[in-house]
Amino acid sequence: MNYSERKLLGSEIRSALAFFQPSAATILRHSAISSSHPLTGAFFGVRKGNRGLRSEKIPGATFLGITSSSRQQAMGSNERPNPDRLAVVTGANKGIGLETARQLASHGVTVILTARDEKRGTDAVESLHQVGFSNVVFHQLDVRDPASVASLAHFIQNQFGKLDILVNNAGASGVVVDVEGLKALNIDPESWLSGKATNIVQAVIRQDNEDAVTCLDTNYYGVKRVTEALLPVLMRSTSGARIVNVSSLRSELKRMPNESIRNQLNDIDNLNEEKIEKLLDGFLEDLKNGTLEAGGWPMMLPSYSVSKTVLNAYTRVLAKRYPDMCINCVHPGYVKTDINWNTGVLATEEGAKGPVMLALLPNGGPSGCYFDQTTMAEY
Repeated sequence: MNYSERKLLGSEIRSALAFFQPSAATILRHSAISSSHPLTGAFFGVRKGNRGLRSEKIPGATFLGITSSSRQQAMGSNERPNPDRLAVVTGANKGIGLETARQLASHGVTVILTARDEKRGTDAVESLHQVGFSNVVFHQLDVRDPASVASLAHFIQNQFGKLDILVNNAGASGVVVDVEGLKALNIDPESWLSGKATNIVQAVIRQDNEDAVTCLDTNYYGVKRVTEALLPVLMRSTSGARIVNVSSLRSELKRMPNESIRNQLNDIDNLNEEKIEKLLDGFLEDLKNGTLEAGGWPMMLPSYSVSKTVLNAYTRVLAKRYPDMCINCVHPGYVKTDINWNTGVLATEEGAKGPVMLALLPNGGPSGCYFDQTTMAEY
């Protein structure tokens, strides 16, 4: 499929999804609090200890102050809430993640909003409840913590038995920035997007090995960790599972200077996680030795760029492995969020459109593709 055909398909997908766009009345109908809703009110994850698994019968869950075990007794030992569509959105206490959760909820999807920080996560859920979205609930998730990831998987398995949508949105920039110094540079959006600002920003951006490891462990390994843990419940989706990996314009292979690396990541027939992670080891070694430029790695936000490039590659590996699912990655646009120090120009409402479109793809939709907002694009 050539680029023009992909753009046409992207247009057709948006047309096919037009019926998902709800009227104000539909939003109110979906979000009105109902006593018959299986998840009326909030249930908030209560973490016991810093890293350990929760000890409740349903990990991390309390319903309106009622413990999970007493809730199960009230429901009957074998009864489970069974929403038509259930979604997990990671890193959703603010920005694109929060808006993605809101838009999915407006389509009648029950959303498990996750965040590393419990207070921020519960506050985010409460903000959605206050505007009528009772179908959003919270569960704590640190994508870098295997115990936290296992706890979420255990909760979904015990409480719902299936998952329909996973939006991997949690991310880290991989650098420390002098924000005031960056603002003083007054870099225009085009320079950011094209990479022309690469040399300009070096004076206000610092990256060390620890920052790089955090970035890669969040943006690639964290996505892999969460996805692998939730695959068993995604496979039980009755509506067809959807996985959406939130990527970046920095991920595009044309931005990778090293031709050999580009070719390896584009060789989808032979690509696997082992090869991806061998490349990441090489990147960290070059970073440690101060030889990133000589190694042909991108110099604009190196760890972030590399993490999103390999995230796209992992998306393609998964899509090939699980042909019955729709698994895609998406650049949400240059959105004004904390991860780009609010240098972006788009509102979060715009940034969430691509992830939401891919989360709600009809059966038979594309898989293994990269989207620039809502348009299919070249890797």
